[in-house]
Amino acid sequence: MSWRDQGRRVWDLPVRIFHWLLVLVICGSWITSEFSSTAFRWHEYCGYTVLVLVCFRLLWGVVGTRHALFANFLRGPREIIGYAHGLTSSATYRPSVGHNPLGGWVVVTMLLLLLTQGLTGLFANDGVINTGPLFGWISLSRSDFLTTIHHRVFHVLQAIVGLHIIAAALYFFVRRDNLVLPMLTGRKPDELVPEDQEIRGSRLWLALLIVILLAGALALAIRLAPEGSLSLF
Repeated sequence: MSWRDQGRRVWDLPVRIFHWLLVLVICGSWITSEFSSTAFRWHEYCGYTVLVLVCFRLLWGVVGTRHALFANFLRGPREIIGYAHGLTSSATYRPSVGHNPLGGWVVVTMLLLLLTQGLTGLFANDGVINTGPLFGWISLSRSDFLTTIHHRVFHVLQAIVGLHIIAAALYFFVRRDNLVLPMLTGRKPDELVPEDQEIRGSRLWLALLIVILLAGALALAIRLAPEGSLSLF
C-alpha cells in the first residue's frame, strides 16, 4: 500500500510546495547574504521568491482549502491556553487535524516577519554598491533605515525558525506526533482526521493563477521603478 492510500488528506499540494520551497529560499537567502556582494543578485532572486510565496500564502489563507484557511486554525486566548495545558499530559493531549492553536499563530507571525523582510529588501542597500530594485523610489537615509530593519528582522526569523524546528522535534519524540511527514504526503492517519474534515482536492489551478498574478505584479513594479545608485561620496 502506497502512502497515497494511507490516511486522509489534510494538506493540499500548494501548501506543501509553499512550505518546502520557502525552506529552500530562506536557506538560499541566508547563504547568499553571508558571501560578498558578488552573490547579491542571487540574494535578490531568493527575496523575490520569498515575497511571492508569502503573499500567496496570505491569500491562500483566505481562499484556499479547509485546513489552509486562517479562519480554521487561528484561535483566541482561551483555546490557546487550553491547548497549552493539554500539552503537559499525555492523557489530555490531542493531536490537531491541521495547525494547532499555538502553531497557527507561529505561522502567521513568521509570514508577517517574512513579508517585512521581503518588502524592506526591495529598498535596501549593502553599503557598497548593490541596492534593492526599488531603491530609486526613496532617499539613501530611508534606505539605510529599511536596511537596518531588514537585518534585524532576519535575526528574529532565525530565532523563530530554530524554535519551530525544536518544537517539531519535541512533538515527535515526546508526543509521538509527526508534524513533518503530513507536510510531505499531505495525509494524516484516519483516526486523527474525521471523515468530514478530509479535503477532497488541492485547487491547484487557483494556486497557479494567484502565483502568476503575484509574480507578474512584482515584475511590473520592479520594471517601472526608477534607477537608483548608491552614492556614498
